[in-house]
Amino acid sequence: MKSKNIVWHTGKISKAIRQRAYGHKSAVIWLTGLSGSGKSTIAAEAEERLFTQGINTYRLDGDNIRFGLNQDLGFSQADRKENVRRIGEVSKLLIDAGIITFASFISPYAADREMVRNLLDDGEFIEVYVKCDLAECEKRDPKGLYKKARNGEIKAFTGISDPYEEPENPEITVETDTMDLEECTEKIIQYLRENHYIS
Repeated sequence: MKSKNIVWHTGKISKAIRQRAYGHKSAVIWLTGLSGSGKSTIAAEAEERLFTQGINTYRLDGDNIRFGLNQDLGFSQADRKENVRRIGEVSKLLIDAGIITFASFISPYAADREMVRNLLDDGEFIEVYVKCDLAECEKRDPKGLYKKARNGEIKAFTGISDPYEEPENPEITVETDTMDLEECTEKIIQYLRENHYIS
């Protein structure tokens, strides 16, 4: 840390108090997977499902965050690491606020995802592997990025010229080349119910 002469100030309303008041636990549901795998689509659907049930929820999206908080970052390995670190810290704040947060980020490196897990208390990091075959992601190519990567217009593109490290033990795996949006969303909601994050 570069900051010195600072002291943590504890408020009067704790995370536990907020969770009791809201009637549900807080956590980050971290959706990781290749570009085009469906992370953002699933996160938006799940967020809406929870919100309509009266649950405090918010969604952090990889592209959206780069319009503001992380607009100074590129896509080098060091910048990707910093991107994930910042989102981890934001997620920690939202968890403290009693909010169930969906974070949809490619986050290709296992060590970076583990870094976020280690920032949080046990059970507060729920890793969702949005698994989809590379060929299917390229076929979808919703942003036209795979085509640009194949043409050499984008350097260091995950899955093409940069690696993607698959999660070894994610809490949840959804396979979007064989499961539809409803099935993927329901699998996440069911996990939250079965593990008593929501009632």
